[in-house]
Amino acid sequence: MEYLELIEAASLSLCGLATFLWMAIGSLSKTTRSEILAQRLISVICLSSAALLFALHYSGGEIWGSKNIARPFAVIAVTMAIASVMNIKGKDVQGEANPHNIMKARRDED
Repeated sequence: MEYLELIEAASLSLCGLATFLWMAIGSLSKTTRSEILAQRLISVICLSSAALLFALHYSGGEIWGSKNIARPFAVIAVTMAIASVMNIKGKDVQGEANPHNIMKARRDED
């Protein structure tokens, strides 16, 4: 297998693995420790994939017949790595009322 083909296959495989883990984060987050481990694993996989995608781009390789798509994919992978370590569990991100709190407040009023 050629060098560029190896980088392409490895980067796409890592992106797929990170996507799968991202979708399975609910199952992987049974405890706080396992959630942190899963988040860090996803982050490392995304950053590794980004490094391979940048290497592929600057080596003149191509993904799906395009020489210009590896770099935007690498930027997306870095963004996903940053997003994967954001711990928002139990925090009110949107500033909206929780439906459970609304129901509880209505019951307390009655």
